[in-house]
Amino acid sequence: MYRQILIPVENAECDQTIIDHIRPLAKLTGAKLLLMHVADGFAARNFDQLSLQESEEMRGDRSYLDGLVRDLENEGFSANAILAMGNPATEIIRVSREQNVDLIAMATHGHKFIGDLIHGTTANKVRHEVDVPVLLLKAPRK
Repeated sequence: MYRQILIPVENAECDQTIIDHIRPLAKLTGAKLLLMHVADGFAARNFDQLSLQESEEMRGDRSYLDGLVRDLENEGFSANAILAMGNPATEIIRVSREQNVDLIAMATHGHKFIGDLIHGTTANKVRHEVDVPVLLLKAPRK
């Protein structure tokens, strides 16, 4: 069924919502978990073009991903992480294709129309551009 599940994370509380939801599915199917964060600050978006060094934010994101992977591996899951840079939707789509994932599982914030215009529509773009199932789980509002 599922061999590899891509889980984009934001380095935010809502990440645990989707990770907790995917654990039983990954256990049932024996799927590998591929966690991904897309750094999208100035340094990340211009990293290659301007030959920039990794920013403090990017180092923090990498550390966050490493911690998630370590926790999942300690629970018996096979997990890896990717820190991508640039536009979140574009990078999620690219990585999903390059890594041949079977499922993309994402937490969403459940914005309404105006919120989507302000905050973007990463999940919407991803679900329309990929050829694999996309599981969208609304994160609880705090």
